[in-house]
Amino acid sequence: MNIFEALRADHDIQRKLVDALIQTHGDTDERQKLMLELKTQLKQHAKFEERYFYNPLMFEDLTHEKARHSVAEHHDIDELIEQLEETDRSSPAWLVAAKKLHHLVHHHLVHHHLDEEEHEVFQLAGKALTEGQKESLAEHYNDAMH
Repeated sequence: MNIFEALRADHDIQRKLVDALIQTHGDTDERQKLMLELKTQLKQHAKFEERYFYNPLMFEDLTHEKARHSVAEHHDIDELIEQLEETDRSSPAWLVAAKKLHHLVHHHLVHHHLDEEEHEVFQLAGKALTEGQKESLAEHYNDAMH
């Protein structure tokens, strides 16, 4: 497995979790469990994606700008997760915020980020990294994530 395949697998998990989250109702155990799982997944993924994918790309002229842009997008997601944690899970405002997160994950930041990452950035990174680096980074990323 290379780093691109490892990241894609986790992106799929994140999309499924956020889909399930907005189907929940009220301050239920299911809502709490999904929120915790999604938060953990997104935070861990962002941390290790930055460490094992974007960090090496920061030093390559070809990928420097894209890497910085993607790291900035992770911070927008963190802010929305914090907003969700500070909002009463049974209030209508919570669902509004959850739908914003869903939108970020699917249509705006993260979908744009995933789309961009999985096409443009992955292609550029494919040129910037050797095959050995791609496999080694995947190993480090998967060990950290799972």
